[in-house]
Amino acid sequence: MADTDHTRCAWATTDAMIQYHDEEWGVPSHDDQHLFEMLVLEGAQAGLSWSTILNKREGYRVLFAGFDIDKVARFTEKDIERIVLDARIVRNRAKIASAVLNARAVKQIQEEHGSFADFVWSFVGGKSIDTPRDAEHPPPASTPESDALSKALKKYGCKFVGTTICYAFMQATGMVNDHAADCLSRRKPKTRRKVATGSAD
Repeated sequence: MADTDHTRCAWATTDAMIQYHDEEWGVPSHDDQHLFEMLVLEGAQAGLSWSTILNKREGYRVLFAGFDIDKVARFTEKDIERIVLDARIVRNRAKIASAVLNARAVKQIQEEHGSFADFVWSFVGGKSIDTPRDAEHPPPASTPESDALSKALKKYGCKFVGTTICYAFMQATGMVNDHAADCLSRRKPKTRRKVATGSAD
């Protein structure tokens, strides 16, 4: 019985991945700054492993002003060129430029919908879609909900928001709970704590 208390989703293998799995992945987030952070990071992951992005997360937080949406939205071409030269993140110009475009899009979404959280959560009816996973029923690459979110974000001018990226974003922010059926994280409270990204503490 005690052994099952340590069962996790199979992808959580390194210390960093275990911490991310246990503390953040699948926990419902309604914090616009955190949601923007995950949108940027999931877009940065395209074609790469999540562990690569996770290991560079602090670099992203520093270079993207703690993922302050207003600040990133004001970034200029000069800022983009500066960031491209910094090895603390994945130096892909298109992905870096997309973060700035996406910040501007998120600002527009906030103005029209009250918050980015209200907008994205509307695609799952305001509550997490809970689907326990196992070997016979692994998580999909995309769903009708991620298709719809992707289409809506693209209408606002967002880049690197294909349906597969959007589904990963939904998993990361708890819009869907794809933890394995026997995963210890299924027994944890699902109330999101505030994320002080880019803060001194």
